[in-house]
Amino acid sequence: MRDLQHSLNQTQRVRLDAALNELQTIAPSGASAAAVTVADTIPVNDEDNILKGHGTSDQDGEVVATLCGVVERVNKLVYVRTLRARYKPEVGDIIVGRVIEIAPKRWRLEINFSQDAVLMLSSMNLPDGIQRRRTAVDELNMRSIFEENDVICAEVRGFQHDGSLHLQARSQKYGKLERGQLLTVHAYLVKRRKQHFHHLEQYDVDLILGCNGFIWVGEHVVVGENTNMMEDKPSLSAEVENFTPLETRKHICRLANAVRVLSALGFTLTVELIIETAEASISSNVEINDMLGAEFYVQTAEREAKRRADLLKKKSGGR
Repeated sequence: MRDLQHSLNQTQRVRLDAALNELQTIAPSGASAAAVTVADTIPVNDEDNILKGHGTSDQDGEVVATLCGVVERVNKLVYVRTLRARYKPEVGDIIVGRVIEIAPKRWRLEINFSQDAVLMLSSMNLPDGIQRRRTAVDELNMRSIFEENDVICAEVRGFQHDGSLHLQARSQKYGKLERGQLLTVHAYLVKRRKQHFHHLEQYDVDLILGCNGFIWVGEHVVVGENTNMMEDKPSLSAEVENFTPLETRKHICRLANAVRVLSALGFTLTVELIIETAEASISSNVEINDMLGAEFYVQTAEREAKRRADLLKKKSGGR
């Protein structure tokens, strides 16, 4: 955001500030009331015998926040949930990572966490698709499945004794990601939802919103196609013919730039908002490379402020 402020002229800076201020006024009053900063007093009832959780401290008989965030209450437990923090994994999270090391019977992945994640050879489907015990031959052929710098989609299975993550990729929807772009955003911009895999049919593009802040935008791959590609790997002519069409590559770049714009503005990333931003650039005749210009950032902020204001009017009108 700071880099964006430097590239704005005076008029654009005023327009952006006005849009952001409007977004702040539209925010629910309950959310702002629950927001605390460091040393703020959290109102509690002493008779409830509350339990002080993460981000709270007892000072002179009062519960004081030690973090900036939102106060959450679960029964008697009171804690502060930070709005901007590093990725905190949970079992079942869909993540996107990059292979950084091949170790015996496992791959190590960088997943935007304080420690690396581990994908065991026994926790994924083999290229032949047959469920069987892993042998020494499978271990020798690990590099033919995933090698260093490969981008992989997997699911958090659990935590190991040293605090690192244990991943699994047994489903066909998990595995190696190719012919696309890997984007890195703040993990708090991606909320946990029921669906993190999205096929954008109008663009023939796959969008994967990783809970760890890694987002994949790539050419659509039919489930089961990855295994066929691995089996046919010795055929170099097939790989040469399997190229991404120019129109699809343009769609990938446009959607990737939409993600970059929204993340720079600090908006929560949803598939609907990403598509809306990409469609707005097309309707405004904005070239793909011009989407990262200052004017389109300002237009996106103004458009989001107008959308939320209209949504608020509809809700108040319905009442």
